[in-house]
Amino acid sequence: MPQRVALIGLDCGTPQLAFDRFAADMPTLTRLREDAAWGPMRSVVPPITVPAWACMMSGRTPGELGVYGFRDRRDHDYGSLAFASSDKFTLPRLWDVLSGQNRRSVVLGVPGTYPPAPIHGEMVSCFMAPSTDADFTYPRELRDEVQEVTGGYQLDVDNFRSPELARISQQIFDMSEQRFTLAGHLARTREWDFFSFVDMGPDRLHHGFWRYCDPEHPRYEPGNQWEHVFRDYYRALDAHLATFLEGLPDDTAVLVVSDHGGQPMVGGFCVNEWLRQQGLLVLAEEPTGPTRMSDAKVDWSRTTAWAEGGYYGRIFLNVAGREPQGTVPARDVESTLDQVAAAIEAIVDEDGQPMGNRAMRPADVYPEVRAIPPDLIVYFGDLRWRALATLGLGRGLYSPDNDTGPDHANHAEQGIFVLAGTDRDPGPREGLSLYDVAPTLQDLLGLPRQPGQRGVVVE
Repeated sequence: MPQRVALIGLDCGTPQLAFDRFAADMPTLTRLREDAAWGPMRSVVPPITVPAWACMMSGRTPGELGVYGFRDRRDHDYGSLAFASSDKFTLPRLWDVLSGQNRRSVVLGVPGTYPPAPIHGEMVSCFMAPSTDADFTYPRELRDEVQEVTGGYQLDVDNFRSPELARISQQIFDMSEQRFTLAGHLARTREWDFFSFVDMGPDRLHHGFWRYCDPEHPRYEPGNQWEHVFRDYYRALDAHLATFLEGLPDDTAVLVVSDHGGQPMVGGFCVNEWLRQQGLLVLAEEPTGPTRMSDAKVDWSRTTAWAEGGYYGRIFLNVAGREPQGTVPARDVESTLDQVAAAIEAIVDEDGQPMGNRAMRPADVYPEVRAIPPDLIVYFGDLRWRALATLGLGRGLYSPDNDTGPDHANHAEQGIFVLAGTDRDPGPREGLSLYDVAPTLQDLLGLPRQPGQRGVVVE
């Protein structure tokens, strides 16, 4: 018999925290695991909020979706990247499949849903909405109810990369409380087969406070003012989870899941400065201060490659006949990529030790590649180093800080998976993949496997 399913998404939910360090502070989640199939779950390449949630809800790879991060190239020029709005996701996600069968879904805060699209049910779109003045709900009239229930809906934490730690902390706690309150209200007042919501609180907490809470962070200081904010947040989060679960119908299968995990950010690697040292990126004019790559004065006629940064690095070749002033002949693309990848993987840290970098070609990672992918996907130090694309930082190749505001965590490849309320045997599972979520949810909901999907049903 098909079950109704409630998916509770904890963005950046980290197994080392939720399953180990704070297990005693999260009695609800810990009890849920006793009767659940659970374990660490490997994310996608790259483990980024957008596109990971879309991969989870479709069972398709970033390559097939044609979305490789929050922002992607819109064409082969040298301009800034374009945000990955919901219209970029043309392959069906789970609520689309259900809508096609006239079955109802509630979708709340799931990344990759702005602008909201018509579904059979209700949708409150994600943190990528510019503000609540925009049309961020479907149907449109749901907006007034959301505002009334929440007292003014909070899409995200304002400027969460900021030194205003007291404000950020308060907004994180408030946002999570509000998100669970709204989720509980919608779960009680709507008919649904599939209910899904994502709380961005864990992600914002990790980025803002990891160095203050983790003794393994290189910049941790014992006894600091924010030392216990992780613990306090996870206690509050668990209480919200308990209240939400109590309001669900008894026959509901529950999945608590994350898109990726978190880990300490050791530092940042100035990837475009490295490309300059290698003679691969040539500037026509020296920057006078920190300068975004899209604003730099580049001599494209002498440039082989450039990079965009973030949690991972993206290398783009300047290919003749593809980019406006391309310099790399088509016949040399593969050999150039080989050389650049080998050089990246040979980079050492400040102490002369191998960083452990990985440089991957999209065609080697994905069974199909759409839109405009990076030519190389780069993990610096197993994602413990952030890729800094900014030029003119004046820090050499290595920086202890992020280039877009204070940030002390980076993404990790392992998220969490806890599936309860089913007939599956409880206990830990090994080898879980984010791609397993869609086929497992479809199995519970009595839906057939969709064409081209990845992953397997978690038995």
